[in-house]
Parts: sequence; structure tokens; C-alpha cells
Amino acid sequence: MIPETRYAKSGKVHIAYQVVGNGPVDLVLIPGLFTHVEHQWDEPGFARFLERLASFSRLIVLDARGAGLSDRALELPPMEEQMDDVLAVLDAVESEAAAFFGLSQAGPMAILFAASHPERTRALVLYATYATPRADGISPWGRSPEWMAEYDRLIDERWGSGVFLEQVAPSRVDDPLFRRWWSRYERLSYGPGNALAYFHMNAQIDVRAILPSIRVPTLVLQRREDSYRDPGHATFLASHIAGAKLVELTGRDHLPYVGDADAILDEVQEFLTGVRPPPEQDRVLATVLFTDIVGSTERASVLGDHAWRALLDRHHAVIRQELGRFRGREIDTAGDGFLAIFDGPARAVRCAAAISQAVREIGLDVRAGVHTGEVELVGADVAGIAVHIGARICALAETGEVLVSATVRDLVAGSGIAFDDRGSFRLKGVPDEWRLFTVRLD
Repeated sequence: MIPETRYAKSGKVHIAYQVVGNGPVDLVLIPGLFTHVEHQWDEPGFARFLERLASFSRLIVLDARGAGLSDRALELPPMEEQMDDVLAVLDAVESEAAAFFGLSQAGPMAILFAASHPERTRALVLYATYATPRADGISPWGRSPEWMAEYDRLIDERWGSGVFLEQVAPSRVDDPLFRRWWSRYERLSYGPGNALAYFHMNAQIDVRAILPSIRVPTLVLQRREDSYRDPGHATFLASHIAGAKLVELTGRDHLPYVGDADAILDEVQEFLTGVRPPPEQDRVLATVLFTDIVGSTERASVLGDHAWRALLDRHHAVIRQELGRFRGREIDTAGDGFLAIFDGPARAVRCAAAISQAVREIGLDVRAGVHTGEVELVGADVAGIAVHIGARICALAETGEVLVSATVRDLVAGSGIAFDDRGSFRLKGVPDEWRLFTVRLD
């Protein structure tokens, strides 16, 4: 559910903000170039990121003047006026002092605020940001004039098309649902003219001279392989802010809510609260769901590569939509099928049934296998005998069938899901015989 959006008055300008959570520390998330306090909740990864921040803080999110749901402006205001807007939001939520999370292009404004208003700043978190974006003799890792000119052209000619996704979230470029959400995120953040004004203003920013003035605890976070921001910026910030802690993380996505977001969130939580969340267990009980397109090779040969690729993209989008509805976590899309895990077997079975119906509407049939057992978490992947069993069950399913193990059938007793006995089978590479059941689809 999207939190209530409210407005703080900064002079004659209305600044949109939301408050989520009731933790012991107020945390203000200052957005970068892309911002819309309501649309960001429509992306599950972003929503989880915000919810996790709100689990240990009173999270305050806002749209800068001229962006998102805040009042529009022909020209974006200088940082001094943006600081006034932040102060107006703090006053509106009755926050005497807060920690600030400066994300990407918002870092310089967060730095200036911390230096100018130490009495209102408890701590500073800087993620994938800079003191100045431009390259020079002091900061050779910055942007060249040629890069700046090309970025300017892309904003002017292709803003709102998702053109920047390849730079900020390369791991999601082939996800049509994410691309659609991101393209709309661009459009809802600004019109092209305002986006250009923001970019031009930020291109001139240089807060290097004020870094020694920061006297609040500071955490600098940076992914080493960030495809959009050179890690040299983070090293410079940490070495010029007294007592700053630099944490370098793995990953190539620039957006903090894409990729291993928990690694970032763990650092922020420990920095602000002094308590690091316990490590996730490497073995958990989960329900695995495998799906596979029936007759994919034959269909691809009839349609041709281009048409088949388009149909496969629709198939992926449909399945991801159903996984979102039933709280499934996508693990892999190897070949023409999906592997996902669930924290409840009934949700997995209902998701499989919904997928079977949904893909039929786009002219495809799938088979699905569901099993519940202990799985081993290996980074973003899963392994273990339960995964192998789920794959073998899927391989035995008929066209349009959702086939489940006896374990699943027993665990969903009382859910109203009906099954028919399909008999006992030997699963390749798995000991013993396994009793399987087919789900009665409406």
C-alpha cells in the first residue's frame, strides 16, 4: 500500500513528502535525478528497499522542488533553496534532527545541508555520489565534456523511453516489466525540460571545498563495479570528510534497490542504530516452483526468431506479474522456464495455476512442478535436493498441468485447493518413489 502523500509549504512552494515507520531515528531519503514518491512504491524491489529502511527508522521521503509530485518550476532552484525545502519538511513532521541519505546526484545537497545545519543533522549516508561530477586534475574519475554532451542529448531526445536503464541497472535491461516501470519513472520525475535544467545545474556543482566542514558521522557507500559512477568519487569523499567510513560493495548496478540491496541496507542499519541485522540463514524451508513452456522449440521454428523473442518477452512479463501477486521470488529464467521460491506452498500452487491460465491467454502452454523442502541459499541462487525434486516433477507434468509432491498436498490441507492422485514415480537422481498429485484447475 502506498503511504499517504502530504505537502510541506516552503515559501509559496509545496513539497511532497511521505513518512513511513516509527523507528528511533529520523531518516530523510534525498532522491537523485529520478524521483516520484508514489510511483517508486510500484516497483517491488524499491518498495522492499524503502520498507527495510522504515523498519529501523522513521523514514521521510520527498520529491525535490520541480520534481515528482512537488510544485513544478521552470528552472530548478539552487541548493540553498532546496535546503530550505528540506527544512520545511523537517518542521512539518516535527523532526528536530535527522540522518540524511544522499542518493547519487542528491549527495552534494546532503553534504551542503550537513555542513550548513549540523544542529539538524544526526548523521550522513552518501551512496554512489560525488563532490563534483566533472573531471579535472583533482578528480580525473569525473565526467568528460564529451560524456556530458551525450547525456544532455539523451535527455533532450529520449527522456521517458527508459534510455538510462542500461547505465543505472544493467542487470534489469531484459526485464520488460522493470523497463516499463522505469520509463514511466523518468516521465513522472520531470518533463524533458526540467530534467535538462536539473542536469545542467548539477553539472556545475562542486562541494569539495566544504568537505572538511562536515562534523557529523558519515558513511560512504559504493559498489566497486558500478556501471554509472566511478568508485574514485567515493574514495575522494571518504578521504576528505573527517572520520568518514568507506564501505565498498560488490555489484554493477547503480540503483541501490537493484542487485544485492540487503548488503547496502545492512551497512546503513548498523551505522544508524549500532545493531547489524543477524545474517540470513543459508538453509531455509521453501516451496520451489518450476515452469516450462510446452513445445517451445517447435513454436520458435514456426514463428521465427524475432516473433518468438517478442512472445517470450510477453511470457516473462506475465509470469513476473503473477509472481508479484503471490509473493514469489524469481530465481532463474534459464531456457524457456522459470524457477521461483515461495514462503508458503498454497501461494506457490495458486501462482502456478494463475500462470497456467495467464500464459494460455497469450497463446502458450506451460507445465509446472511444485515441491516444498529445505533449500540452500547461495547468494541470489538456491540449491539442494528440493530444487532437483521440483525440476523433476515439472518435467513429468503434462501440458497445462500443475503437478505437486505429496509434501505440498499435505501442507496445504484446509486451503480449499483440490488434487487428483497421479500415482507414484521414480525421479531421476532422487532416491525412493514419490507420490505426485495434479491440481484441479478451474
